Amino acid sequence: MATIQQVVFATDPAEDSVFHYDRGLKLTRADLAIDFQRRQARGFISHAHSDHMGRHELALCTPETAKLYWHRLGGKRAVLDLPYRQPREFGGLRLTTYPAGHCLGSAMLLADDGESSLLYTGDFKLTAPLTCEPAELPHADTLVIESTYGRPDYRLPPRDSAINQLLEIIRETFRAGLTPVIHAYALGKAQEVTRILTLAGFPVLQHADTFAISQIYRECGVDLGDVTPYLGRPTPGHVVVTPPFQHRARRTTGLKQTVTIAVTGWAIDASTKYRQGVDHAVPISDHADYDELFEAVERVGAKKILCTHGPESFVDRLREAGFPAFRLGAQQQMRLFDGSA
Repeated sequence: MATIQQVVFATDPAEDSVFHYDRGLKLTRADLAIDFQRRQARGFISHAHSDHMGRHELALCTPETAKLYWHRLGGKRAVLDLPYRQPREFGGLRLTTYPAGHCLGSAMLLADDGESSLLYTGDFKLTAPLTCEPAELPHADTLVIESTYGRPDYRLPPRDSAINQLLEIIRETFRAGLTPVIHAYALGKAQEVTRILTLAGFPVLQHADTFAISQIYRECGVDLGDVTPYLGRPTPGHVVVTPPFQHRARRTTGLKQTVTIAVTGWAIDASTKYRQGVDHAVPISDHADYDELFEAVERVGAKKILCTHGPESFVDRLREAGFPAFRLGAQQQMRLFDGSA
């Protein structure tokens, strides 16, 4: 398959005056890098996961992401706030952020130069979350869409069904006199699953790194319920929420007689629990699944669709359905089974 540079940029560069590809997406007129990990003079950060942010000279992001960005990089850095739905003129473009439904502060970016518009989704989820604003999808001429679950076998079960599965595992674990330990990414997934648990009446103990992020959620007005830091010993009747096993520096000590649970969209594959080294894997994700990706494409109604962070086959499937889809650059699919999806 031809790359997006061959199909689009080389054949008609004037058609894409709003953006170009330079080992990542850049808004040309504003010289604004989008979700770059390498340092830039000006970079938009869609959310504060490490694979979407760098130590930029000036970062553009939502106020909530700014707080998380400063926390995760260990100090304040120059930031230009882009609150949701409040257009801002910047570098010859009108920039507007919209909620992405992925984690606290996560944002889609709509860039408009007066003649054409581009919507960058970043990581997003259409099913309404408990701990951040639900996603909104404005119309745009060009759509750059994150497509992690761009394979038809990644159709997730209804959210309520997955939550019920998780809660039943928790109840069975307590009945067996064991401690349930949930492995969830420290930003976003951990807070979402914590709120699911506390609403169901289960108090939660969080790993110190996770709890520090949860405090920022609270500062931003997000109620997580009965959650306290894990202090090295489990408390009867409490669920422990800790980062995935892969994060070795964040291992939680003092836990014995446990049942371990991963919460990830990859759990739709029955072998995920073996790869992640847990007793159970439950398909709760903060990324759009296959059907939600198609729904997003339909709702935005773009004339051109550029796919990123997903399987190349998703481009083919969109084209088969009649959508003008291409691959954005040469980016590889995100690392599978890392617990972040």
